[in-house]
Amino acid sequence: MNRKIVFDLVRGLVGRGFHQSEVEALDSALDTTLDRAENSSQDSVPSVPSRMISPVGIALIKQFEGCASLRKDGMVEAYPDPASGGEPWTIGWGSTGRWEGGKIGPGTVWTPEQCNARLESDLERYAAEVSQAIGDAPASQAQFDALVSFHYNTGAIARATLARRHIAGDYAGAAKEFARWNKAAGRTSKGLTRRRQAEATLYSGGQGGVRYI
Repeated sequence: MNRKIVFDLVRGLVGRGFHQSEVEALDSALDTTLDRAENSSQDSVPSVPSRMISPVGIALIKQFEGCASLRKDGMVEAYPDPASGGEPWTIGWGSTGRWEGGKIGPGTVWTPEQCNARLESDLERYAAEVSQAIGDAPASQAQFDALVSFHYNTGAIARATLARRHIAGDYAGAAKEFARWNKAAGRTSKGLTRRRQAEATLYSGGQGGVRYI
């Protein structure tokens, strides 16, 4: 794997250079992906074809979600929705809903390790839902990553026109659909606008990439 291509793509998406911790995290993610691919290729039993988000997609999600509300003691606490001032309460890398300790809300506190573990499990679920939504329609890795990022943020892949355009092979039309999902509480959000632009750029740049089985 040419890691420079991956690093250059992520650097272009976030619009800045990397901190050392981010370099190490991206390197670790790439190592994990390569290890999984190697183990899979050595397995004598054919595996079920699957779709997984790549390190590039994970980096994009982390950039826009941010592991916010990090306290001086190193713990991470939940914060209210910026638009509503209340529900849904969010913690870590954009996690909402329930966890082992109950419902995420005021007073919920996690370790950074819990935040990362929840992100990993959530991404598996969201990737599976995107795969189900687009069915047998071909998708490059970059397209799939962009769709998972979109779904992770909106939860709307099953009903979005974006998915229907992708299934139809109208990739240019699908790329334009990202921009429609930039509102919070009925108002245009600068943060969501930037995220949708980044997702559309990733999606469009991946049309000629390696496709899933």
